[in-house]
Amino acid sequence: MSTPLSTALLPAGLHDVLPPDAAHEAAAVERLMAECASHGYERVKPPLVEFEEGLLAGPGAAMAQQTFRLMDPVSQRTMGLRADITPQVARIATSRLSRAPRPLRLCYAGQVLRVKGSHLRPERQLAQAGVELIGALAPEGDAEVILLGARALDVVGVRHVSVDLCVPTMVPLVCRGLGLAEEETRALRAALDRKDAAAVAAVGGPAAALLETLMDASGPADRAMAALVAADLPEAAEKDRRRLTEVVRLIRAARPDLTVTIDLVEHRGFEYQTGLSFTLFARGVRAELGVGGRYRAGGNGNGDVGGDAGGEPATGFTLYLDSVLRAVPAPAAVRRVFLPHGTPAAEGERLRAEGWVTVAGLEPVTDAAAEAARLRCTHIHDGGALTALE
Repeated sequence: MSTPLSTALLPAGLHDVLPPDAAHEAAAVERLMAECASHGYERVKPPLVEFEEGLLAGPGAAMAQQTFRLMDPVSQRTMGLRADITPQVARIATSRLSRAPRPLRLCYAGQVLRVKGSHLRPERQLAQAGVELIGALAPEGDAEVILLGARALDVVGVRHVSVDLCVPTMVPLVCRGLGLAEEETRALRAALDRKDAAAVAAVGGPAAALLETLMDASGPADRAMAALVAADLPEAAEKDRRRLTEVVRLIRAARPDLTVTIDLVEHRGFEYQTGLSFTLFARGVRAELGVGGRYRAGGNGNGDVGGDAGGEPATGFTLYLDSVLRAVPAPAAVRRVFLPHGTPAAEGERLRAEGWVTVAGLEPVTDAAAEAARLRCTHIHDGGALTALE
């Protein structure tokens, strides 16, 4: 026989969101969506579950190991429960909205479920909100999305936002341009992910000195860009250098107050990105608030650097609401007024129009003030007047 305690037990990484946190999250999502809409991004709402082959096509392939599967009893086909919303928006853009004018600006908000959490984010169910800019290849598109991500965080009250830029395609392009084999490139990527200079020197061959220079220069944007401009890059990586240089210039011109850092050799977490990518942080919050970058909407999702992955050029960002809400002030106390049993309905209407939350008494009580306090009200309606509870 189940007990109330056993039925309240939830799987690891899942939890109930209670008052007032659930309302706080919903309000933050609506402010984020309103800001995105004001920049021309139109909201879409993909389903929670899709057929597996559609959900894991293109950029969705990177989420295959994080996707729950189930059998659809109607079609007898395997379905996947989304672990990320970006691939769904890419699918919508390249199918149902394939004839819509480009660039296509879409925004979204919803829940995702993942097989495993991470060390910094153990939750397996996450609330996401974000945008996708599809069909734009110019650096101005990258800058627009990055600046909108920072602006959206400003709107919900996040302070001390910083943007960390990276180009996950640069290392493999450098390696390819200098003639390194795929096996050597994989070893170099692993060493760079660990920031292991000794391993880079040992396995890097002709790319070792250049990659050590780029690794050491990572940090504040001015220092990183100075090193990148001075670096003798192979021609294959020149396009990445030009794009990063122009995007940094555009960001600086629009938001000179925004803290920008650059990691010239980062790759982890950006497996399906095909160009300039970024992470959003806030001072005092350990986990990232959001991630974004370039990919191919409707492409093969294999991250074929320098090749033709198919699909349309796209960029966007995803914000993680759990981290975002840790970076904003706690919600202000709600003004709740208790309406004793028998209070005229017109009084409640008037108070709600003035911004009050009303809690009606459903039956007579001997001590209305005590009942108001029990129901977490801040005021009580008493003979036409409002009295604050001590």
